Amino acid sequence: MSETRSFAARKVHFLNRWHARRAGRLKARAVGFVSSPEPRTIGSFAKGRQLLAGNFLFAGHLLEQKDADIWSLRPPNADFQQELHGFAWLDDLAAVGDISARDVSRKWLWSWIERYGRGMGPGWTPDLTGRRLIRWINHALFMLRGTDAPDSDVFYRSLHQQTHFLSKRWRGAVEGLPRFEALTGLIYAGLSLEGMEAVARPAIKALARECRAEIDAEGGLPSRNPEELLEVFTLLTWAASALSDAGLSTPADHLEAIDRIAPTLRTLRHADGSLARFHGGGRGTEGWLDHALAQARVKTRQPDGLSMGFARLSAGRTSIIVDASKPPSGPASCNAHASTLAMEVTSGRRPLVVNCGSGRTFGPDWRRAGRATPSHSTLALDGYSSARLGPVDPETGREELIEGPSHVPIEIGHISDGLQFQGGHDGFVPTHGLTHARTLEITFDGRGIAGEDMLLSLSDKEKRRFDRAMDAAKLKGIAFDIRFHLHPEVDATIDLGGAAVSMALKSGEIWVFRHDGAQKLSLQPSVYLETGRLKPRGANQIVLSGKAMSYATRVRWSLSKAQETAIGVRDLSMDAPDLTE
Repeated sequence: MSETRSFAARKVHFLNRWHARRAGRLKARAVGFVSSPEPRTIGSFAKGRQLLAGNFLFAGHLLEQKDADIWSLRPPNADFQQELHGFAWLDDLAAVGDISARDVSRKWLWSWIERYGRGMGPGWTPDLTGRRLIRWINHALFMLRGTDAPDSDVFYRSLHQQTHFLSKRWRGAVEGLPRFEALTGLIYAGLSLEGMEAVARPAIKALARECRAEIDAEGGLPSRNPEELLEVFTLLTWAASALSDAGLSTPADHLEAIDRIAPTLRTLRHADGSLARFHGGGRGTEGWLDHALAQARVKTRQPDGLSMGFARLSAGRTSIIVDASKPPSGPASCNAHASTLAMEVTSGRRPLVVNCGSGRTFGPDWRRAGRATPSHSTLALDGYSSARLGPVDPETGREELIEGPSHVPIEIGHISDGLQFQGGHDGFVPTHGLTHARTLEITFDGRGIAGEDMLLSLSDKEKRRFDRAMDAAKLKGIAFDIRFHLHPEVDATIDLGGAAVSMALKSGEIWVFRHDGAQKLSLQPSVYLETGRLKPRGANQIVLSGKAMSYATRVRWSLSKAQETAIGVRDLSMDAPDLTE
C-alpha cells in the first residue's frame, strides 16, 4: 500500500512540474478583468505591520530581516514555504492599505513572477495556485494602482498562465480542502479574466461533484476538522457569489452543500463566537465564522443530534461541545486526534475547559503529542490513547490515525432541570477490555455542569481481557487520568484543602471544580497550542487520577459557577451574538 501511494505521489509531482513548465512558456494574452474585482478575504492589520517591519512569522517560525525580499528568505520547513507561495499574507498587507504596504505587495508579487513565473519553484501545485489566484485577483486593484502598462501586462500574463496550469492539474489536488481551493481558484480566475470563461465551466461542474462526494448529510467533512469545514464553506460561498456576479446559476449540489454546512458550523460555534478546537482545527480568525455565515444567508440550525460527529449542549451563557463519534480514518485522518468523548466548555466570551490543540507548527514531537488522548479533556488510561498513530508516510511525513474506537453510541436528551449527553466508546477494549462511558449534564441556566466517567467491562470476553490486564499490572489496578485542560487565561488554584479547584476568568466569573473524593485531585502544568505563535502557551490542567480495580469504576465531578461576571465588566464579556440570524 505504501509503495502504491509513493508511486502515485511521484506521478502527481511529475505532472505538476511538467504542466507548470508548459504554462510558464505559454504566450498568454495580457488582457484585463471582466469587471473590477472586490476583495473577499480578510487580513490582519497587526500581521501586515509586522511584515512591513521585517518580521516574517509563518507556520510557527519567525524570521527577522528588515527590508528583505520575501523570496530571499530561507524557509525552515515545507509548511513555511507553502504559506509564502499561497500568498495569504497579501490579505494582511491589504489590511494595512497604505502606500508602503502597496509598494511592498507589488515588489514581492512581481519578484515572484520573475523568479517562479516560468513554472519553477514549489508554488506550482493545484491547491497553492488556487489560493494564490484568489488573492491576486482579490487585491489586484490595490496593487495595480499607479503601475504602468508593461508591469500590468506581466501581472495579467502570469494570471493567465496560472489559470491554464490549474485547468490542467486541479484533479491532482488531494481530495478535501486542497481540491476545493484548486477548483474555487479556477472558477474565480475563469470568471474574472477576459476570455477565460471556457475553463470555468468544467470547474463549476467539478466543484458541484466534489460537494456531493465530500460534504455528508450532516454537513461535515471526512476529516471532521471544524476549521477546515469553515474554510471549505468560505470557498463555496465565494464561488457562489462569483457565479451570481457573472450572471450564471449555481448548481444545486453546490447550493445544497452550503445549506448543509451552515447549521453544522452554528453547532460548532462556542458562546464566544469561536470554533471548537478538534482534529487539528483552531478557533478560527476572530469574526471569520460570523462573517462567513452572514454572507451565506442560511438561517437554519442543525436539528438535535450530532453535527459532523459533535454534540453541543448550550444553556444560559455556557456552551459544551463534545467529540461524540468515531475518529476519521484513512487519508482524512492525517491530522486527526484521539479525542473521542473529549469536551470543551466556554462561558460567555471566556473559554474555560479546552483541548491542547494542534501542535503541527511546533514540530513533529508537538504534533504527535497534541494528537494523543492526554492532550484532550477526557479520560485516558495510563500510557494509552483511545487511538494510535500509524507508520510515517515516507512521502508526506504524516501518520494516519489507526485502531480507534469502532463503536460510539450516544444519546442526547432533556432531564428535569437541564440537558443531558450520554456517550461511550470502545477504544480501550482491545488493550484492557474497558469501555469508557461519559455522562454530561448542564442546568437550564448554564451555571452548573455535572459529569460522570465510567470504565466498564461489559461482556465475558472483555472481563477476561481486563483480568489479563490486571495480572500484567500485578493486581495493582489499571491507572487512569481524567483531564480538564484550562485556557491560559484561567487563573486556577487548589481550594478547600485540596478537595476543589477555583477558577477565575478574566470576566470576573468564578467557577469551582469538585469531585466525589474517591480519586486524587491535582493541578498540573499544561500547554495551549495555537497556530501563529512561536511557542506553546503555558496553561494548567485539573487531573483526577485513580485506578480501575473491578469491572465497573465510576467517577463523579462537577463544575459550578460560584460568582457571576463582575458589575461594570458584564457588557464586555457577554455571549458573542450570532449576527447571522
